[in-house]
Amino acid sequence: MRNINISISEIEYDRLGIKKDNLSYTDLVELISKELSRQTLKRSIELAEKFGFSDLSMDDISNEVKAIRRNAKNNH
Repeated sequence: MRNINISISEIEYDRLGIKKDNLSYTDLVELISKELSRQTLKRSIELAEKFGFSDLSMDDISNEVKAIRRNAKNNH
């Protein structure tokens, strides 16, 4: 097994929720993936609110998806 050293700020260390100084590659990837997912969700919520999608019900969303699929099918 090989070892590498990675330097990150205290803020990143805390944001990732790192509890120990030695991590496996798998553990590091999991922590980073969770943080990226959190950031993506936050950005999605911001965009939904900006464009008025946050007020859509599940029925509204289902109807929109059906309409887009129907339109795509008719154009091919």
